[in-house]
Amino acid sequence: MDMNKFDLDTPCLVLDLEILEENLGKMQASANAAGKKLRPHAKTHKCSILAKKQLEKGAIGVCVAKVSEAEALVNSGVHGVLITGALAVERKVKRLAAFLRRSPSLMTVIDHPKNIDLLEKHLADHDLRIDVLVDIDIGLGRTGVSPDRGLELADFVMASDHLRLRGIQAYAGHVQHIQSYEDRRKASKESLGRASALFRRLQAKGTGCTIFSGSGTGTSDIDLSIPELTELQVGSYAVMDAEYMSIETAGSTALSDSFRPALTLLTSVVNVSHETHVTVDAGLKSLYRDGASPRVVTREYSGLRYDWFGDEYGMLSPAEGSHSLPKLGATLELVVSHCDPTVNQFDCFHIVRGDEVVDVWPIDLRGKSQ
Repeated sequence: MDMNKFDLDTPCLVLDLEILEENLGKMQASANAAGKKLRPHAKTHKCSILAKKQLEKGAIGVCVAKVSEAEALVNSGVHGVLITGALAVERKVKRLAAFLRRSPSLMTVIDHPKNIDLLEKHLADHDLRIDVLVDIDIGLGRTGVSPDRGLELADFVMASDHLRLRGIQAYAGHVQHIQSYEDRRKASKESLGRASALFRRLQAKGTGCTIFSGSGTGTSDIDLSIPELTELQVGSYAVMDAEYMSIETAGSTALSDSFRPALTLLTSVVNVSHETHVTVDAGLKSLYRDGASPRVVTREYSGLRYDWFGDEYGMLSPAEGSHSLPKLGATLELVVSHCDPTVNQFDCFHIVRGDEVVDVWPIDLRGKSQ
């Protein structure tokens, strides 16, 4: 494309292809070595091209949060999709039924008898069947059913005509960003241990359950050692963000030593009227405000701190002592605070090798929130 990334209009998202490929390869190799499968979460990148790259590396499928995301991926030729949120509204089940025939490998989860009834009703109308996992709440309190009710729901599924029970899902989202490796290890082992016991009971009962899907980027190295877990739903590892960069791994190293940030945001200096700071053109509409602040990674300005400055703007100021400030019009590179919702604010990734822009990938699942 004969363009340097610093010539791109800002703010914009940049994805380093070499680092991306490295991250995808590392996680796949770790899963393979442990005898586990990968079903990465596409809600992170919301990009069918990137999902296909994960499949090419060896993933057995991908996860999505919403029916609309699943529909978009199926339309783009991606299969092995797992919808990780239970469907509690009739219109969503109708939408699923409309494209399920084109992707019989698609799965969803259930956490209430109503989910089962809705699926049974509308799949029967279309003579369709679907594989399901029972979603188990292991401490987050957001979705899922308690482990002690998992067997009951499994029985409901097995009594239905158009749902096939394949296993369970258990995601410990509340432990993914625990800073200390040892604290995170203990919390993840305890949380997934509840689901592991249920999975063993389901298998002993002769249900034919073969899938235990869970884990995340923050606990993937820990959860690989859990015998019952069969597949990992990691997402952020592919592109990384400031939230994940600082958490410890075994040996007290940072997670960013294993998975480097492939995703960055370019922003330009638009005001230099103050000696204490400069204003850049990336604010709340470009960077999702959650957890850690964005990090400046432009080498000569890595000592600058980003602060929120409104919808359209951010502030860069010296983090420690005196530090030179960038000039008006200068372009800087940031690691985003939280990758998933930041990605959802842009139409495309600018793909780079080094500083050269080599491609543009549409974020074609952007806005697929239904």
